[in-house]
Amino acid sequence: MSDEPTEPTIEPTTEPTIEPTIEPTTEPTFESTIESTGSTNPDEGAPPVERVSNRSVTLSASMLIAAVLLAVAVLLPVPYAVSNPGPTEDVLGEVDGTPLITIEGATTYDSTGELRLVTVSATGGPGFPSSQLGVLRAWLSPWSVAQPAELVFPQHATQDQIDQSNNQQMVSSQESASVAALTELGYEVPATLIVAGTIPGSDAEGKFEEGDVLTAINGTPLPDYASLTTTMDGVTPGDDVVATVHRQGEDVQVTVTTTASEDGRALMGILVDPEFDMPVDITIDAGNIGGPSAGTMFALGIVDKLTEQDEANGKVVAGTGTIDALGTVGAIGGIRQKLAGAHRDGATWFLAPVANCGEVVGHVPNGLRVVQISTLHEAREAVEAIGAGTADDLPTCTAMGS
Repeated sequence: MSDEPTEPTIEPTTEPTIEPTIEPTTEPTFESTIESTGSTNPDEGAPPVERVSNRSVTLSASMLIAAVLLAVAVLLPVPYAVSNPGPTEDVLGEVDGTPLITIEGATTYDSTGELRLVTVSATGGPGFPSSQLGVLRAWLSPWSVAQPAELVFPQHATQDQIDQSNNQQMVSSQESASVAALTELGYEVPATLIVAGTIPGSDAEGKFEEGDVLTAINGTPLPDYASLTTTMDGVTPGDDVVATVHRQGEDVQVTVTTTASEDGRALMGILVDPEFDMPVDITIDAGNIGGPSAGTMFALGIVDKLTEQDEANGKVVAGTGTIDALGTVGAIGGIRQKLAGAHRDGATWFLAPVANCGEVVGHVPNGLRVVQISTLHEAREAVEAIGAGTADDLPTCTAMGS
């Protein structure tokens, strides 16, 4: 990251309205008078006027100065980042009057439900310092987090650099979401696999050149990005592979020894930047939202618009998670703030990356149920089950952590 709020109504009452009245009194009204005492000094006989002591003046001034200094200190910037629940947006709806997802070249369908991406609002970065008051509020709130700024924002980076990085991540996320969604729906998405570099220390270093176009591995053609992964899944780490690349108008054979990734898959040691040939024109406009964490919800929105089935079927489902072109859902930051934001905006279901489930347990708002997902296909099946009212058996983060 409860029902829709309703306007309060005021029922008429049969009780009479009692207007305030001023009753006359029988007590006499006394006018102030000055009686003649035979003295020419009007103050004679009056009680003496108390003089304010220097000590009282000094104490009052000290208290005033202390209050001003305390107010200033509370507002002074501190080296902390404060993360709060941010706004949410329905990917099936509009942002500032513009559809968040626009699709051309294919028939689209309306939905009665909502698929909400969630965000985190943060202070403590360049140009947006946190105050002591903001940090104190975060410490007292179960839905906010205050931590050293260097753990959240890159050091010595300007706000423009941070914005640029977030925008680049957003663009990449939107492309991956589009490819994953179309692939999930059975579309073929051709791709040109361009070598963007090599991993230092790998056997590929010095053998591949930046700009090489990868066309085959061990003689197996690579027409799209998924075929690259599928082919490499059949390779045992440590084995040699023969990669065919198109370089300067010629096909070149490159033999490299693979290594093992952290999850045990074989790697050639190259960085691939695919250029996709989309069979459907998809435009995503999320306004000023940046970063990669909305990828899963973008993909679900595309699937929903391109299928006649009303997946959400009137339900409000929020979620988060990065996504790659193969539809793998990845972990994100700020899950607790996102849960709170989803609940605040009416969601009753939340899709969370399985890698974030450990942070979810014990921090779920009442009335919100969290479903764990690891792929776009699982997320799609979850939304369909929620819309159909058959979601009781979906795997939840809370069940996993109990």
